[in-house]
Amino acid sequence: MVNPKLRAIWNHPAGPKTIHFWAPTFKWGLSIANISDFSKPPETLSYPQQAVIATSGIIWSRYCFVIKPWNWNLFGVNSAMAATGFYQLFRKATHDYHNPTAPAAAADR
Repeated sequence: MVNPKLRAIWNHPAGPKTIHFWAPTFKWGLSIANISDFSKPPETLSYPQQAVIATSGIIWSRYCFVIKPWNWNLFGVNSAMAATGFYQLFRKATHDYHNPTAPAAAADR
C-alpha cells in the first residue's frame, strides 16, 4: 500500500521514527537563525559565538561519518552551521580590519 521507497525511509535506522532524525531536523533552526543574522550589521556579531558555531559544525560533520548508519541530515545541518559560522566570521573580520571608519568610531566612545 505504501511506496517501497517511503517505507525504506520510514524504517531507516536514522529515519523519522528515531531521535537520529529529529535532533538534526530541529538543529536546522540554529542554521536558519544564523542565516537570518546575515542582515545584521557586522559590528553586532560576536567572534567567540561564530567561532564556536563554525568549529562545532566541522567537528560534528566529521562525526556524522564515524557513526553507523551515516546520518546525512546531521551532516547537512552541521555543514550549514560551519558555512554560516565562517561566513559571519568573514563578515566581522572584513568589517573590523578593512573598514576605515571603525577606528574613528571607536575613538568617539
